[in-house]
Amino acid sequence: MAASAGPALSREEVDRALARLGAERDAVESALLSLQDHPGLRLLDGAGLTGRTQERWAVVGQGLPLLWALFDRYSEALASARAVRARKARPGVPELAELSELLTGDAVTVPGGAPDGPQRLGAPARLVERVSLDGLMDRMNAWYATVLEVVSAADAVWTALPARIDLLIAELRRVQTLAASLGVRVGTHPLGDDLDALDGELGGLRTEVRSDPLALWRPARVPAQRGTVPDGGALATPSGVVDTERFDLAGRALDDVRLELENLLRLRDDAEERLQGVGDLLQRADATLAEARRARGEVLAKIAATEVPAVPGPASALRERIVVALELRQSGQWYRLAPLLDALEDAAAKELARARQSLTEVTQPLTVRAELRGRLDAYKAMAARLRVAEDPEVLERYEKARWLLWNAPCDLRAAAGAVARFQQALRPAAGGPDTGEGGTGQDGASAGGEPVDGQVVDGRGQGGRG
Repeated sequence: MAASAGPALSREEVDRALARLGAERDAVESALLSLQDHPGLRLLDGAGLTGRTQERWAVVGQGLPLLWALFDRYSEALASARAVRARKARPGVPELAELSELLTGDAVTVPGGAPDGPQRLGAPARLVERVSLDGLMDRMNAWYATVLEVVSAADAVWTALPARIDLLIAELRRVQTLAASLGVRVGTHPLGDDLDALDGELGGLRTEVRSDPLALWRPARVPAQRGTVPDGGALATPSGVVDTERFDLAGRALDDVRLELENLLRLRDDAEERLQGVGDLLQRADATLAEARRARGEVLAKIAATEVPAVPGPASALRERIVVALELRQSGQWYRLAPLLDALEDAAAKELARARQSLTEVTQPLTVRAELRGRLDAYKAMAARLRVAEDPEVLERYEKARWLLWNAPCDLRAAAGAVARFQQALRPAAGGPDTGEGGTGQDGASAGGEPVDGQVVDGRGQGGRG
């Protein structure tokens, strides 16, 4: 039996209720037509669904036919009420009572059940129910929101991801082609394995997006579960975001692989020039070592009682590694050539530095002799400035120092002592009015006649080769 509608409505209340319900009926019809044409609905109806989407759509997919059925019952009930109202311009008490029952009472028979399930959990199953027009409108709103939530969420995922995934897969194919041109393949290089893993990940993600879009949807609220009815007014639009984390991770991983491959590509383009640079460094090192050997012979011939270090031989092991690098370049194994070429450049630079150090050590006695000769010339100029160059003692000490420095083989220790004694001979004159007591000459030598600090006389000193 239908529930009582309560006090009868007045004619004005009846007319207002009919106008309101008519406007609501038109709005529902427009919404259902839009939902029926929703691209997400068409995709869900035609897709081979799996997983969460399949489970949800198995229940929610019944919503649109049910909505049309409920809408028809609503329209029929509203049409019946309008027919009663049309009988008389000024309806009497019987007509107002009937209209009140139709408009506010449980006068509409509908299928039992609620959105996302046949009935409330724990409630007895009912094949049909009697509800009021307002109650029927609430039920249609709830079903509409439930269907629209799933349809719009699936459409949001299908709109956001498939095209982006296809573009990323196209980029993956380009990178795989680049990798193959560089000899980077699955099982031979980590980058090849990374590309293969990305291929599988993107292929699986594309399949999942097409068949189970709701698995990649993160709702802002927990959706209605099977066997329950949403509380209050359901949302008319989906509230949530598309989960792009796996897509974003794959994109970043592909970017990293591409950057490494582009480094290998630059290596391929620059390998010949870089190998030539390594060869040039080794040639300079060999030339420097050859110069050191010639200088060692000169030192042994011109400097007496001097220990001259041996000159090392060429780096034969380094040349063997260069041959390996050339073979890798010839076979296009760029990923193996990259670390080897870096090591070769570093080793060649160190080899040149070692050769230069050897030349410096070997020529050190000649450098000391040249420095002593320079100091002797400077002291001679000081003697002339002090007008003592013709002094017999000064002249004798100068000739002695000069003979020792220009004699072969040269005794550096004796020559250094002779230069120091020549400097000492200038000491009395250096204290005269020309320079002042304790002054220094133009060459920077001490007026006291002692060797300048750092200019050692043990056959060792600092300075460039003279």
